Amino acid sequence: MKKLLTTTVLAAGIGLTPLVAQAEPISLGDFELAPRIAESIAAGEPLDIFVSYHDVSNEFAPFVRAGVERADEADNVNARFIGPVGADADAQISEIETLLDQMDGLAISSVSTDALAPLINRVVEAGIPVISYNTDNPDSNRLVFAGQDLVQSGREAGKLMADILGGEGRVMITTLDAAAQWSLDRENGAREALGEHDGIEVVRTLNTGTDPQEIFAAIENAMLADPNIDGILSLECCSTPAAGEWVERNNRTGEVKVVGFDLLDQTVELVAEGVIQATIDQAPERQGYEAVNLLVTFLGGDAIDDLDTGVGVYTPDNIAEVMQ
Repeated sequence: MKKLLTTTVLAAGIGLTPLVAQAEPISLGDFELAPRIAESIAAGEPLDIFVSYHDVSNEFAPFVRAGVERADEADNVNARFIGPVGADADAQISEIETLLDQMDGLAISSVSTDALAPLINRVVEAGIPVISYNTDNPDSNRLVFAGQDLVQSGREAGKLMADILGGEGRVMITTLDAAAQWSLDRENGAREALGEHDGIEVVRTLNTGTDPQEIFAAIENAMLADPNIDGILSLECCSTPAAGEWVERNNRTGEVKVVGFDLLDQTVELVAEGVIQATIDQAPERQGYEAVNLLVTFLGGDAIDDLDTGVGVYTPDNIAEVMQ
């Protein structure tokens, strides 16, 4: 069996900083593998690895898919990118249950940690190795996690916003899904960092929903209701460019500061124009690739551990690195 080559983490912007605390390594000897999978490995058959993402319709998903597809090109691996259209826990569970007998390994980014944890445990009990990626499910029996420490990345975003505001101002937090665990984790980190400054007030957390037009409308309505907001801190990919677009349309560039996440094309353009002051990259393509790679490595007999994809900070001073 050929092990995929682990990619090198390249420093970007202010730095790609490891954040995830490492757990104890785990190997195949610690796991009761399903007989059909053991027989398939012994026969040298290609591994069937499924990578389930919590919403394949959002703008972040294609970056993850690209990493899965790169892993699929490796010898002796069939990697498939799956997941619900829209953040639908029942749909994610149903799809995985339907495909269970075809899986040699599962990597999952859960719509809901509470809803998916029992399913993850059942998959593991069936002798199929499961890892989490992008969004962790630490209370389940998943083996390891590949991705960014969500609480710490929220802290980094909060620190950036506090620095940009000079320690004073009124901040609104925006998120696609305020009830999702990934959002709660990032928000906790952001509020912790912002709370270190007496001059900063977090006025609200705005739940925008996932539809692009609804995201912009939610931000527009919130800013109309409270025009004295000094900073918008987005917790994810898709309300970041919407916040920047609102600032640009309303001629508030430099007046309302924006800090967010990810490197969608519109976000990159708005950072380059100075409309968005900073955005944090979480290496989604690498997350997709490593989700497959960890399972291949594990099934190949080598130990695996949590894998941190780090934090890359981009500002108008270094966003040209991405544009190139």
